[in-house]
Amino acid sequence: MIGPARCLRGIVFSLVALVVGCGPSDDGAGPVGAELVGRWRAELASPGGPLPFGLEIERVGDRLAAVAVNGAERAPFSSVEIDGRRVVLAFDFYDSRIEAEVEPDGGRMRGEWTKVVPKGLSRLEFSAERAEGPRFAALAAAGFEPGAGGVFPPIDGVWEVEFSDDDGREPAQGEFRQRGSEVAGTFLTPTGDFRFLAGSYERGVLRLSTFDGAHAFLFTARATPAGTLAGDFWTRDSYHATWTARRAGEATPVLPDAWSLVGLTNDTGALDFRFPDLEGREVSLADPRFAGKVVLVNLFGSWCPNCNDEAPLLAEWARRYRQRGLEVVGLAYEFTGEPERDRRQVARYAERHGIDFPLLLAGVSDKKEAAATLPDLTGVVAYPTSIFVGRDGRVREIHSGFAGPGTGEHHERLKAELEALIERLLAEGPPAPVPA
Repeated sequence: MIGPARCLRGIVFSLVALVVGCGPSDDGAGPVGAELVGRWRAELASPGGPLPFGLEIERVGDRLAAVAVNGAERAPFSSVEIDGRRVVLAFDFYDSRIEAEVEPDGGRMRGEWTKVVPKGLSRLEFSAERAEGPRFAALAAAGFEPGAGGVFPPIDGVWEVEFSDDDGREPAQGEFRQRGSEVAGTFLTPTGDFRFLAGSYERGVLRLSTFDGAHAFLFTARATPAGTLAGDFWTRDSYHATWTARRAGEATPVLPDAWSLVGLTNDTGALDFRFPDLEGREVSLADPRFAGKVVLVNLFGSWCPNCNDEAPLLAEWARRYRQRGLEVVGLAYEFTGEPERDRRQVARYAERHGIDFPLLLAGVSDKKEAAATLPDLTGVVAYPTSIFVGRDGRVREIHSGFAGPGTGEHHERLKAELEALIERLLAEGPPAPVPA
């Protein structure tokens, strides 16, 4: 799988209560805490240029809370800590944090964003200043020249997109909403979406970004005289792809069917696994608790925003349908493979989303290695992946990826589709007894 899908591996995001902590030397009521409250224009120094996002800090009781703002999204930090003029904004659930120093005038912060990734730490310089105004700086200030042609039609609508990197090409569907020079939208891919993107389209230059603790995405493109787009995609500190786009035709689907990307390697419909839960107890689909039940097996990673988007739905469905015979099991595929670290991150994931169904430590996030742990599947192409097992123990459907809330109607349609499948499988009733 090429770049954008790998990013979604390393790559829905739910709106949760802001849970915040305070450092030992400032409870949020001190002078530095008072300086922090308000709106900031923040940037990460992406290899492709400035990657902006909104940052809002407010007082909640005697503590501070912070959110990263990307268009309609308000992604909550898990804590705000202050020690002298040093500030730590943490996304603990993504092993991600910003550490910065507040300058003496209180109007700027400078520091670094770090995130645990499969090969160590990803790092980008961070800065923020108190400022109102557009998300992106003026084109000239950012080093951009206007696009060619001089007349640039609106970008609003659906686009057929192709991403290219050293590993090959991958299709995507771009959906943009333009209001004046402001643009919001996302890219849908065969395995998920790029969540809430926000930015601008000015004189033929498109710039979009998002930062939510897990993702640090920057997209740029220029309009061509032929009415297409051509540009670059950067994520974190190491990945780059190019992309092109043209207006999508109404009758031609852009993306493959997410229900057909993964199949079974056997003719019996069987799915077999045995992994430890967070207390070290082995759990298998052959255990008595699953006999005669509909089982939703969810492949996820605590690091994956699309998985975090889907998790509240799984928790809700597990509670709502348990008495009717639904069981949900999560198989966690984490970045590092370090047992204690993985256990901690998965426990945070469960607490964050109110999950009361079993979460098992299944392996590392590399998709080839993950597929080797589940030989009954033809592969693992996306996180999350949802496998629906009927009461007779046979796999009925497999859905790869998840369209999160940033995709609008696609998200609502998929939720309804998944829940309708659960209802249908539950309605089948228990399997007939095997004759003695």
